[in-house]
Amino acid sequence: MKRLLNQNITFLGMDTAYEDSSVVVFGAPFDGTTSYRPGTRFAAKQMRVESDGIETYSPRLDLDLEDYNICDIGDVELSNGNTVKILSEIEQVVERTLWDGKKPFMIGGEHLVTLPAVKAILKYHPDMVILHFDAHTDLRETYNNEALSHATVIRRVWDLVGDNRIYQFGIRSGMKEEFDFALKDKHTTMEPFTINSIGDVLNTLGGKKVYV
Repeated sequence: MKRLLNQNITFLGMDTAYEDSSVVVFGAPFDGTTSYRPGTRFAAKQMRVESDGIETYSPRLDLDLEDYNICDIGDVELSNGNTVKILSEIEQVVERTLWDGKKPFMIGGEHLVTLPAVKAILKYHPDMVILHFDAHTDLRETYNNEALSHATVIRRVWDLVGDNRIYQFGIRSGMKEEFDFALKDKHTTMEPFTINSIGDVLNTLGGKKVYV
């Protein structure tokens, strides 16, 4: 796969050639449904800049990213104004990455970019589960009369995977019906306010593929 956009800096300095990589980083510069303040379309580029000051070694995990073959192909060149088309373009990049036998690592972008990534991965790993770390539930059926929104993305993911496949952590905000959908009706597994149960959840997942 060709690099999507020319750039002078890569995420964490990762510069493995695409052909030799096992993990592919790409940016999804979309914030078309943002309702508070736009700008997340610039996040991937800024994350690359800020990552230049972060060490690749984690003493907590005793792992170094320099020991892995990671390629940053830049940002997806997206169309303007058509949300459905834009999501399809992101899905195609994720699917091509998987087709080439590599793991996609997407940096956004608003929350809705999760949906096309999940759709693509489910074609290869239909039993995949989702770990969702967020302040908000993102479980609305619609937001501002739109079914495709940053505030509905996990509900749309649930439409694809169903019950017992989505684990939500740290949630502190949302509509009552969203919390009822998760906690009362148990359509998702939600731990509001904290992530204390993450270890137990991971132990129950066994060898299942996980989207974070």
